[in-house]
Parts: sequence; C-alpha cells; structure tokens
Amino acid sequence: MSDENDAAAEPLAPAVPCRPAPSRLGPGLSWPELVAAADNALPGGSTTDPHARLLLLLPAFGDDEVPDDAVDRLAAALRTLTGVAAPELLASALLEDQGAPGPARWTTAGRGFPVNDGAYSFRKPANHFAPSAERLARVAAALAP
Repeated sequence: MSDENDAAAEPLAPAVPCRPAPSRLGPGLSWPELVAAADNALPGGSTTDPHARLLLLLPAFGDDEVPDDAVDRLAAALRTLTGVAAPELLASALLEDQGAPGPARWTTAGRGFPVNDGAYSFRKPANHFAPSAERLARVAAALAP
C-alpha cells in the first residue's frame, strides 16, 4: 500500500559520488606489468606457478599495445592449465577483448610512473577515485618489470 508522503520521504543514504561497479574497475596492469608479476616467483599468494599467476591476474590486465608474443605466452598458460581445445584461438580472443574495462593506453607522460586512460581505472589520475600521485608511484614501483 502506497503512502501519499512517499514522494517527500528522505533518501535512505546521503548523496555521495558514485564509484564504478567493482566488476568494471580497471585496467590495473599493463602487459609488461602482468608478465613481470606472473614471473616474479615471490613467495606468498596462492601460487608461484607463472602460468597460474598469469591467468589469475589476467582480469586486471588492459593494454592497447600488446606485444606479438603475447598470444603465445597466454596460449601456453591455457594449454598447461586448462582443457581448452584451441588455446591459441582463446588467447587471441582474450587479448583482443580484454574484459569489461577493455584496453587502455599506458603512458608515463611526465609523471615518472605508468598511468592509463581507462575510464574506470584507479591508475588514471583524473578519475575521482584514483589514489594520490604518491600512491600511484608506489604501485608502479611494486609492479615494475
């Protein structure tokens, strides 16, 4: 049953700037950063297997400059760890589409650390939800190839 005062009811929460849905955030890793993180073999996390790390980190990837050997690298991981019948075809499709955020252009643009132009990326300094330049520099240092 509707009350005639519903239209004048106060909002349940104060108005705050909207953040992108978590499933759309990104990209967070360029191809060189993805490969460096997959290959670093540092202890911790769920695995030290470079193939598994590459596949686990792939959703955070977005880069419009994918090197020629990227399909081979991703296909090797898919071949090793999955039952995919055509790993090269799937690798090519994954690298072309790159998930919900899609590819982004990475640059250092005078900042001294990589940033991108992804509309939903925390590594785009212009986004209202991006961390400070100091924190972005620390992230970049941790991910440096």
